[in-house]
Amino acid sequence: MYRFLLTPRWWGINVFVALAIPVCLFMGSWQLSRFEDRVQDHEDAKRQATVDTSGKARPLDALLPVDRETSGERASATGRYGKQLLVPDRTLDGRRGYYVLTMLHTTAGKSLPVVRGWLPGDADARRAPAPPRGEVTVTGALQASESPSSDGVRTAGGLPAGQVGMISAASLVNLVPDDVYNAWVTLERGTDGLKPVPAAAPEDSGLDMKAFQNLGYTGEWFVFAGFVVFMWFRLFRREREAARDEELGLMQAEAEDAQSPQPSAT
Repeated sequence: MYRFLLTPRWWGINVFVALAIPVCLFMGSWQLSRFEDRVQDHEDAKRQATVDTSGKARPLDALLPVDRETSGERASATGRYGKQLLVPDRTLDGRRGYYVLTMLHTTAGKSLPVVRGWLPGDADARRAPAPPRGEVTVTGALQASESPSSDGVRTAGGLPAGQVGMISAASLVNLVPDDVYNAWVTLERGTDGLKPVPAAAPEDSGLDMKAFQNLGYTGEWFVFAGFVVFMWFRLFRREREAARDEELGLMQAEAEDAQSPQPSAT
């Protein structure tokens, strides 16, 4: 009854199933591991976003370039404040306002963007307090340059003079004479009425659409594996029933009935 399993057709089917099921299970497991990695990155990012102010700040140059490990770390830099800019349309604690961004000309000869704090309302240079004079040492959370997809970025261009929509070396390089660090620092303590801006989690470390795509692909691959098994059993059952009918002579009888002349209607 099961001799049909030895035919070339069924050899091909069995080889396909034997290869397809492990591939589907492997791909599903891999997609699941990608989702779990993104969940872990999200948890790590939340811990990094909470800056430990009790730890000792490290020199800025020792933490560059900014990556997932150094983002949110306490960094310190020494220099003199220079050009001041405003970053509009930034929300803090559910309120709309703007960042006060001041460039720090460091002893290394480069400019570091420093977010000194946040003020509510529309961006107004007259309300933004002037930076301290003379040499200062700033301490705050190190952040990577923003991109148009960064959380909180709503405006990238078309702003009045003295405003910038994105805190990045690319958007600041033409506004200051010095080279600009590909990073920025948000001060951990606000002064002169400025509210400190908390550190943000690194990009691509949250439970975004990509993470749930991985979870969806996991389900798809496991469904494919189940579908392959289902189709194999369906074909097997149909072939087994056909082989049984042939052994019992049922198929031959049906063929003879189909070939026998039918009585004509009068």
